[in-house]
Amino acid sequence: MLMTKEEKFYKALRDVFVGAKVEGESGYINLMRIKARYYEKGVFPKLQQNINEALKPFPTFRDELFEKLYDFFHRYFSESGSIYFRYTPLHQNVYEKVYTEDKDVMLFWKTHMLYYVKTDRLFRSMEMEVDGQKFFFDVSMLEHKKANEKRNIIYSFKEKRKNTLVFMVAYSEKGKKTKTDEITKSLRQEGDKISEDILEHAFHIFEKQSEVDYFINKDAKAFLEEQFNLWLYQYMFSGVSEWTQTRIKQLQTLKDIAFKIIAFISQFENELVKIWNKPKFVLNSNYVITLDRIADKDISLVEKLLAHKNFKSQIEEWQQLGIVDESFKKTAVLEKVDKGKQLTEPYQHLPIDTRHFKDLELDILGVFDNLDAALDGWLIKSENYQALNTILSKFTEKVQVIYIDPPFNTGDDFLYRDQFRDSTWLTLMDNRIELAKPILTRKGTLFLHLDWNANYDGRQLLNSTFSKVGFINEIVWRIGWVSGFKTQAEGFVRNHDTIFFYAKDPTSYLFKKADAVIPYKSFDRKTIETELASIVKKWKLMDKKIKNVKIAIKDDQDTVYKLGLTSQEGGYWMEDTWNCSEYEDLHSNKIKRNAKEYTPNGSEITQKPEQLLKRIVELASNERDIILDFFSGTATSLAVAQKLKRKWLGVEFASYFETDALYRMKHVLAGQTRREPVGISKSVSWTGGGFFKYYEMEQYEDTLRCAKYGEGDLFDDPNKDAYHQYIFLRDLKMLEALEVDTKGNKVKVDLSKLWEGIDIAETISNLTGKWIKRIKADSVEFEDGEVVDTKNLDWKLIKPLVWW
Repeated sequence: MLMTKEEKFYKALRDVFVGAKVEGESGYINLMRIKARYYEKGVFPKLQQNINEALKPFPTFRDELFEKLYDFFHRYFSESGSIYFRYTPLHQNVYEKVYTEDKDVMLFWKTHMLYYVKTDRLFRSMEMEVDGQKFFFDVSMLEHKKANEKRNIIYSFKEKRKNTLVFMVAYSEKGKKTKTDEITKSLRQEGDKISEDILEHAFHIFEKQSEVDYFINKDAKAFLEEQFNLWLYQYMFSGVSEWTQTRIKQLQTLKDIAFKIIAFISQFENELVKIWNKPKFVLNSNYVITLDRIADKDISLVEKLLAHKNFKSQIEEWQQLGIVDESFKKTAVLEKVDKGKQLTEPYQHLPIDTRHFKDLELDILGVFDNLDAALDGWLIKSENYQALNTILSKFTEKVQVIYIDPPFNTGDDFLYRDQFRDSTWLTLMDNRIELAKPILTRKGTLFLHLDWNANYDGRQLLNSTFSKVGFINEIVWRIGWVSGFKTQAEGFVRNHDTIFFYAKDPTSYLFKKADAVIPYKSFDRKTIETELASIVKKWKLMDKKIKNVKIAIKDDQDTVYKLGLTSQEGGYWMEDTWNCSEYEDLHSNKIKRNAKEYTPNGSEITQKPEQLLKRIVELASNERDIILDFFSGTATSLAVAQKLKRKWLGVEFASYFETDALYRMKHVLAGQTRREPVGISKSVSWTGGGFFKYYEMEQYEDTLRCAKYGEGDLFDDPNKDAYHQYIFLRDLKMLEALEVDTKGNKVKVDLSKLWEGIDIAETISNLTGKWIKRIKADSVEFEDGEVVDTKNLDWKLIKPLVWW
């Protein structure tokens, strides 16, 4: 039976507010339940009443009203509740904003007005039929995952109900996979001859119906109102119309009803925006510091560590990392000298993780006069948008180089499920690069590493963020055997990546030309000298900016010849093609890479050789400058920064944080281990040493899960209609962390009611933008001399964290 136009509209509206029942527990699902309740008990009956009242003067307009409301709204409602250009007929010119006064052509994509949160799988229990067999998938025990955590699901056969096969769905742990063959054997024993192909097909259908790209509209109200005005204008003038007084009132009624719906829809989208952009708490922080850094300040602290009851667990960690073997004895760490004791040479760079020694952590930190200045780096476990947004105040205009090697938009990228192709990938990148730009110093530069899947879009995106003037160069990196050959197109082998080089201020960016040389290889000295002489002759006539040309001949088994163009400003000019051959060791029986990197699983190949990062870091920064990588992966950029005496800031999430980034940086600090030296260690004489902080960050899903959205009166503000009231005003958010003392006229803060392990000092440092000088048991002192009592916090200081 066909639905009426009115039924069709209300169904579409209900799908947005209520949708299908989603199983599991999460903050997002919690909020969706609230959204459904407000719709069913508040908006829906109120909207019906308002529409009926508005249509009394012209009842014949009813069908057209609902037809037009449906025609407009269904174009912007997605299955996850996100609001954007989901469906736009070709005849509608919604992409008209391609020109501005200062830009000839703008980069425009359909999700540009959104925050990309994640590509998610919102599982719900469902029944289906495949090749005549009925299946039921039960997800009632499935806990909703958070952020971009990439967790596979597995299936187990539960029972047979009448003619339906029931499967339980769970998240995989420790790499466990669905054993389809065992399931089919069990079914055959029950008399059901189901092939593995049919099972796999059923599993695939179930998973596909659950996959959605999840966005938040930055300003849903402004977006929908603008789109409605454009749509209404086109509707009014697309054909011949009689502009009677009644007709004008009908169209005004249509607009009034539409704007009421838009106002209420925006309440929920705005709430998500506030949570997404809320500064996040710093949690579970620890420090990694080598023994020499401690001994230089206070040798007695080393003795306390050696005598600590948890030193055994530290030794076990070193043994797991391969930093020491089973023969290690703590008595060998110190040796006697005339003036007392000192570290023995083999053990001076052992990395201490303060998670084993929390009662001594403040003693260790207390020996430094300026803590943040003494740190070599910060390693943050977080989804990168939330990390960048939270640390923005602290690191504004303090980072010299940003290098990122993000998901390449290929279909197999780590962490992020690859439903985001093109438009969604652009939104993912735009959100984060827009936040990262203010972090750069005036002389700062950004390097974006991409392959052919995204290099065109990447350059257009950077042009829109940094402007075309900010473009310095497009570096072609011939990857060769470093990350393996891949087929790019029929008849072609992909052998290069692209690294875009942009400057925040193209008139004053840092670029060390003196380090730039162009290598050539040959095994025939006379031939190469003749070739170089010919090039020199041509280049002297090429550009007046060239002062002279130098040829450097290196006599060794590689026979590498380096040609340098000296500019009038001094230093060499650099070629824009960087060859993988610079990173290869040609003396072995098989091709081994000097770029061979550490990865926890023993892999010898990575996309980012340390030599490549060394070249970038050295040409665009000085010692102690900060290098930022918010797609840290296996932490190659951070390792290189540490070895080149730069400070660094890395962001990584999920299992990559512990198993790759943190694991690797401990090896880097240790220096001479079975995993080190690798990469550039030998060429820069790296032996170890360092001091960095690592911590987790509260996540968007954590906030949603913790926020208290309870029952209450739906609409009780007499000064506003139901659609424009802020319906979350009476909800607790996370205000349970604040206790109001009415008699003493004070507000007590107890953050332990929200999270365990809050690092108050770092949280406030991120909020205020002030760097930490000293941390004590009950206070933190910042670089400007301000001291904050961490035991008696001013609630106004932490208000943005608990009320938004």
